Amino acid sequence: MKRSFTNFMFVLLLLANVALISSVFCASALAQTTAPAQTAATPPATPAAPVTDHAALEKARKDAQNPIASMISVPFQENWNFGIGAADRVQNVFNIQPVIPVSLGKNWNVITRWVTPIVYQPYAVPQASGPPLQTGAYGLADIEPQFYFSPKKHHTVTWGAGPIFLVPTGTPYRYLSQGKFGLGPTFVALAQPKFGTIGVLVNNIWSVAGHQDRPDVNQFYLQPFLNYNLKHAWYLSLQTTGITANWEKTDGRWVVPIGGGPGRVWKLGHQAVNVQTFFFGNVVHPKGASSWSFRMAFTLLFPKQPK
Repeated sequence: MKRSFTNFMFVLLLLANVALISSVFCASALAQTTAPAQTAATPPATPAAPVTDHAALEKARKDAQNPIASMISVPFQENWNFGIGAADRVQNVFNIQPVIPVSLGKNWNVITRWVTPIVYQPYAVPQASGPPLQTGAYGLADIEPQFYFSPKKHHTVTWGAGPIFLVPTGTPYRYLSQGKFGLGPTFVALAQPKFGTIGVLVNNIWSVAGHQDRPDVNQFYLQPFLNYNLKHAWYLSLQTTGITANWEKTDGRWVVPIGGGPGRVWKLGHQAVNVQTFFFGNVVHPKGASSWSFRMAFTLLFPKQPK
């Protein structure tokens, strides 16, 4: 019965993400709909000057560095976490996290962000004799829907705040789910001076329901980030995958990754994309956990079209 339920949730969430991403493409297609056909008396439009493309890329880069920009984006993020366990295994986490802003009248937006991880989790099975059998579990892990309420008009600091949820969708449940429903506050603030972007994202999740055989969740997350812009829409990032603390533990509570890497915003045809690569070293981590990681990210950007 549990397996049927988790399989049902897996299919349901995949369909939900397909629907979200489909809505992104539909919204982008509508936003980019061309003006009515010109009449015979209307002269042909003058091709856009190269400076216009440069300005558009600069705007796309600025919005791409803002987690709560009023822009639809679809990030695909591949993470390899190395050095797990005595056998030095590799965990793989592929995150799909569509970001969709929704207008709430004249003064506010709500930015929705669905973090949907697909995980390969290595583990060892003890044997009656000889070394443990090295195997792993692959599937959907627990998702984290996030909602940021943010004013449309900002001054020096852009900010957003709202709820974050933990939904136990992981399957197989034993290896890929915490088995708890959770919620908590999430907050992001950033400034974008001439050199780039500096900001921080922070949240905490507490479990409120779920399986009694699983430990309670009290998880802290902190992600400071700094981007330094270069020429031709390149930039350098100094950030973390997220400093985390499991407040339910007394030993091995913290994971502190530090790292960074280059990124660039460009256009593939008419589609704006943001491409990034990062290396991170976990300067603090529990025994047996990953000591370093590598990330590649590819984000589809759908900036608002001028009216």
